[in-house]
Amino acid sequence: MIEAALLRTIAACGPGKTLDPAEVARELGGPHPDQWGPLMQPIRRVAVALAEQGRVIILRKGKPVDPRDFKGVYRLAAPRDD
Repeated sequence: MIEAALLRTIAACGPGKTLDPAEVARELGGPHPDQWGPLMQPIRRVAVALAEQGRVIILRKGKPVDPRDFKGVYRLAAPRDD
């Protein structure tokens, strides 16, 4: 469920655009932080797994990071085709 939502939302962003993972959490959990907040760690784990498979890119401050070694706020993007 989380993987499908992440991939669908990233694809909908379009090329060159990034996604705040909290958007997916709100989509899945609802508008209140008590609903979507607990989804942030599972979403992060799925994002890391997808990044390790080359299906998404994890960005910090606009730069790609190692999915196994990053901290803090991050965004997601589709891999570039070039």
